[in-house]
Amino acid sequence: MNPRSAAFPIDRKRYRRVRWFFLKVFLEILWRDVFLNRPVLRWFRSPALDRWRMTARRFRGLAVEMGGVMIKLGQFLSIRVDILPVEVTRELAGLQDEVPPEPFEAILAQIEADFGRPAGKVFRHIFPTPLGAASLAQAHRVVLPSGEDAVAKVMRPGIGVLVETDLAAVELAFRWLKLFRRVRERADLDWVFEEFSAITRAELDFSAEGRNAERLAEDFADDSRLYIPRVHWNFSGRRILTLENVGYIKIGDVAALQAAGISPPEVADRLYSLYMRQVFETHFVHVDPHPGNLFVRPLPTPEEAAEGVTGFAPGEPPPYRPDRPFQIVFVDFGMTAHIPERLRTALREYAVGLGAQDAHRIVRSFVQAGALLPGADLKRLEEAHEALFQRFWGVRVGDFKEIAMKEARFFMREYRDVIQAAPFQVQADMLFVFRAIGILSGMAAHLDPDFDVWTKTLPFARRYAREALQKDPGDVLSRLFKYTRTLFELPEHLDRVLSDARQGRWSIRTELPPEYRRILERLVRSVDRFAWMVLSAGLTVSAAILHGEGAEGPFWKLAAAAALATFLRGVFKN
Repeated sequence: MNPRSAAFPIDRKRYRRVRWFFLKVFLEILWRDVFLNRPVLRWFRSPALDRWRMTARRFRGLAVEMGGVMIKLGQFLSIRVDILPVEVTRELAGLQDEVPPEPFEAILAQIEADFGRPAGKVFRHIFPTPLGAASLAQAHRVVLPSGEDAVAKVMRPGIGVLVETDLAAVELAFRWLKLFRRVRERADLDWVFEEFSAITRAELDFSAEGRNAERLAEDFADDSRLYIPRVHWNFSGRRILTLENVGYIKIGDVAALQAAGISPPEVADRLYSLYMRQVFETHFVHVDPHPGNLFVRPLPTPEEAAEGVTGFAPGEPPPYRPDRPFQIVFVDFGMTAHIPERLRTALREYAVGLGAQDAHRIVRSFVQAGALLPGADLKRLEEAHEALFQRFWGVRVGDFKEIAMKEARFFMREYRDVIQAAPFQVQADMLFVFRAIGILSGMAAHLDPDFDVWTKTLPFARRYAREALQKDPGDVLSRLFKYTRTLFELPEHLDRVLSDARQGRWSIRTELPPEYRRILERLVRSVDRFAWMVLSAGLTVSAAILHGEGAEGPFWKLAAAAALATFLRGVFKN
C-alpha cells in the first residue's frame, strides 16, 4: 500500500462494507464467468452484458450512498472505455459528485483548526448555506476582512481517513481481479490503481489546486477570452482554498445568456476554442468542465464603459445589450492533466492524420503514444477509422447521437473483432482529456444545435501540425534525406530481389491475422474438449456393459469413476 496511507487510520466498519461488496462481485464473476463458462453449463448463464450492467448499477447505488472515493472511483471507471464494456461505462457516466453537506459547525471547526483561530477572526462573514457539496469538500461564500466577496472551498473533516479506507478496499479488489488471467492480460491493474490513487490523493491538496489555477491563468495571460479567479493565498492552505467569487451566469443557462445579450452559439464556439488551445498548444488541460464549473462573465459594452460602468457583480444580471462582450470563467482546478512530451509527438501525428483524414497516420499516432496492447491488429484499426471518416465526417454534434445509433449496427457487424478485442489502454490523464472534450461537445450542442465539431477542430489540428513542423525543421530535413537516400538505393535493391527470384531463393511466410488466430485457438480448445467428452462417453458405455453382464469386482465402478473424471476434465480444461 502507498506509504502515505500510514498517516491515517482505517475506518474498519466502512472498510468491511466496501470489501464485502467487492467480494460479492468477485464471487459472482467466479461463479458465472468461470464455473458456468463451460459447455452445457453456459445454458444456465444470463447474458454477460446484462450481468455487467446490473453490477455497475449496484456499484452506483453504493457510491451514491457512501460518497467519498466510491464516487471518484465510479467517475474514474466511467472513462475507462479501453478496459470496461460500454454498458458499464454508460451506467457510471452520470454519477455526480454531489452528497449531503457537512453541518456548518463542522466546517467552522475545520477552518479554526487550519488557521489556529476562530473562523470569525479569519473571515468577516461566512454564509452558512453551501454553494455546493461534493464528496471531498464543500464551498461557502465568504466575505474577506477587506470586504471583498470570495468563495472558500473547505475539505470535509475526517476525509483523509475516508479516502485511505476506500483506497485500501479498492486495492484489495484489484488484487482479486488480478487472479483472472483474462483480466491480467487485458489491463495492467497495478498501473490503473496507481493512477487512480494518485489522482484521488492529489485532489486532497488544495494548495496544488491553487497552483493549477495560477498555471492556467499564466498560460492564457495573453488571451482575454478566458478569466481565471484570483487565489487568496492568505486565506488558503492545504485543506482550504479561497478564490475570488466568479459566480456569474452559469454556462448552461441559455435564457440568462440571451437576456444579457450574449450569443449562446458564440459561447459554444469560444469554449471549444479555449479547450482546443489547451490540448494543442499549452498542454495543460482543465479536465472537469461540467456545467457547474463553467461560468460566463458579462462585460460592459463600449457605451456602458463610457458611462462609467466598470463591471457587474456575481449574481447581478446585467441589462440587455446586443452583442455584449463576455469571458469564459473556469472554477474547480482539482482535476487537470499535463500532456507529456512523448504524447505531444503522438498528438502531432494524430493532428496531421485528422487534418488529412489519414487513418494510417492516426493508427501510427496510437502506436507512438503506447496506447495499443501487444498483438493489436493495426490493419483492422485502420479500416475501422477509414469507415469512421466516411460515415461521421462533417456530422453536426446535434445529429451525432441519432446517426450513431443508426451506424452502431454496421460497426458491430463489420468490426466486431476490433470492438471485442478493445486493443487500447490509455493513461488516465489522456482519457480525462478525451472525456472533457466529449462533455464540451455535448455542452456546445446544447448552446448551439448547429455546432459542427469537425469544422471547429480541423483548424487547430492543421495549425498545430504546421507549427510543430516549423519548430522542428530538422525532422523534416532528416525525413527528406532518408527518402532521397531510399530513392537512390532503389535500383540496387530491385536488382537484388530479381536476382534472388532467378536463383529460387524466395520464400513466402504467412501469418494469420489476430482475429483468425483467436478463432483457431478457440476451435482447438473445442476439439480438445470434444475428444475428452468422447473418451468419457466410451468409458461410461464400458461401465454400463460390465455392470449389465454382471462383472464381478470393482471393474465397472472403476470404469464409471474414470468416465466421471474424464467428463469433468473435459468440462474444466482451459
